[in-house]
Amino acid sequence: MALQPPPSPALERNLHASRPEAVRDAAVALAAFGLTLLLLGVDHSADRGLDPLGGLLAALACFPLVARRRSPLAVFALTTAAAATLNGLGYALGPPFGPTVALFYVAQDERIRARIPETAAVVLGFFAVHVGATAAAHGGFPTSAILFGVVVWGGAWVLGDQLRHRRRRRAEVEDRIRRAQRDTERERRLAAAEERTRIARDLHDSAAHAINVILVQAGAARLLQQRDPEATRRALTTIEEVARETIGEIDLLVHGLRENGAGGEAPPIEPPTGLAALETLAERYRAGGLAIEIRTAGRPRPLSRALDQAAYRIVQESLTNAARHGSGAAEVDVRYAESELELTISNPAAPSADGETLARGHGILGMRERAALLGGGLEAGRDGVAFRVYARLPYAGIEEQP
Repeated sequence: MALQPPPSPALERNLHASRPEAVRDAAVALAAFGLTLLLLGVDHSADRGLDPLGGLLAALACFPLVARRRSPLAVFALTTAAAATLNGLGYALGPPFGPTVALFYVAQDERIRARIPETAAVVLGFFAVHVGATAAAHGGFPTSAILFGVVVWGGAWVLGDQLRHRRRRRAEVEDRIRRAQRDTERERRLAAAEERTRIARDLHDSAAHAINVILVQAGAARLLQQRDPEATRRALTTIEEVARETIGEIDLLVHGLRENGAGGEAPPIEPPTGLAALETLAERYRAGGLAIEIRTAGRPRPLSRALDQAAYRIVQESLTNAARHGSGAAEVDVRYAESELELTISNPAAPSADGETLARGHGILGMRERAALLGGGLEAGRDGVAFRVYARLPYAGIEEQP
């Protein structure tokens, strides 16, 4: 005999969730049935007392409530028809417990929003049937009993409708909370991706700058070791300082990438030095044989951290390219314009340097990204016999990089 596969976890959850609801519905139906039997049994003024037919009709007026989750409107129609039959056969008049509860379930069901005309027609039609049967059985219009039924049914509808509105508002609030959580998670992931991109950009700049300085200083030390031991020692000291600083910075950057990749919070990373250290940067290249002239125009002003870092990195990368692909000299112009900082770095290009290839390199790409993040722009390429980098960095750009 083939074994039946076990039910899925989702099916088991649905079954467990539906059991308490089914128990509650059965308890409500049983309570309504008990109250209806009590009414039929204690009212001796009616034409008929409690008998098997009355018990059957009372059951039909109450026990369909257990199926109200499938079709509350059909349950209301069935229970009301049974209650109207009870009244029409001369049984005791009183609150129609089953139809009243069924009407409450109809009013609180969200599906009636799409079927309001149909629902109104069924409710009013069966109310008329109930009133007509009662009037026919008692040879007149029992005003007090009918009015009492109107009040009871009206109250059931109002309570159900209020419950439906409350559930809808709660569902809307929960939906807004879920959307806000999804938006927050998406923004967190975007911020983490942007942070990783920034760290990777800084890692490239730091490594390229350090390797270039070390290369130039090592070459100078090799050439001067016999003729000028003091210059050789200075070159080796510079190599040691640059290597130590770069190792520390790369360690922080890589640690930040690892933490971000694991979904954790990255430790705060010290921002790189800004334009205030431009002379220190230039001295390192001058010690390696690159003649650098720095000119400043305009009135210096305080810069945001993001702009200051971006400007420093652009000059650093440009000098690295000048040392690697230039012919021994570079000029740096820093201009504080009215609404933006302008940087121009130019150097005579070596005859063998391919300016088009340099302009498409990763270093130039990183500089363009930095300028774009601040709302500015960067141009790089050959200008005659020189290679020129021109960057515009607005003061009112993004105040803080992600």
